[in-house]
Amino acid sequence: MENFDDLKVGLVHTLQKKVTIDDTALNYGSGKIQNLFATPKLVAFMVEASSQLMDPLLPEGFISIGHHVEVDHFKPTLLGATVTIEVKIEKIENGKYTLSMRAYDEYGQIGRGNHTRSVVPYNRLMEKAENREREPFPEE
Repeated sequence: MENFDDLKVGLVHTLQKKVTIDDTALNYGSGKIQNLFATPKLVAFMVEASSQLMDPLLPEGFISIGHHVEVDHFKPTLLGATVTIEVKIEKIENGKYTLSMRAYDEYGQIGRGNHTRSVVPYNRLMEKAENREREPFPEE
């Protein structure tokens, strides 16, 4: 069994990004909402921060992968604002890492959530993906 002792409860990482036109809701099927930060992009920033927290601390050949994401996006953020994401390992149980995620802009908190990740050998993950049998769609 590999040693992932560097991943500890309480470990924190912060990511900051400026909201660009590519990050706005109009690019994610949100109808006529222009110049506002998109919820799918908030989730992507949070997952990115989580990966940045964990992956550099892993042995060569291992990566972290996400299982579950739960996010509340409760305040709008304008194009050009800076979004700050803070992720923290809250719990480690049975090989699963539960992270809390908080998002802020210049005016305060805009979102929060939880994310569950596991550590896997990269080669084994890719092998499983490449060899996976395609399951037929369930019949209605």
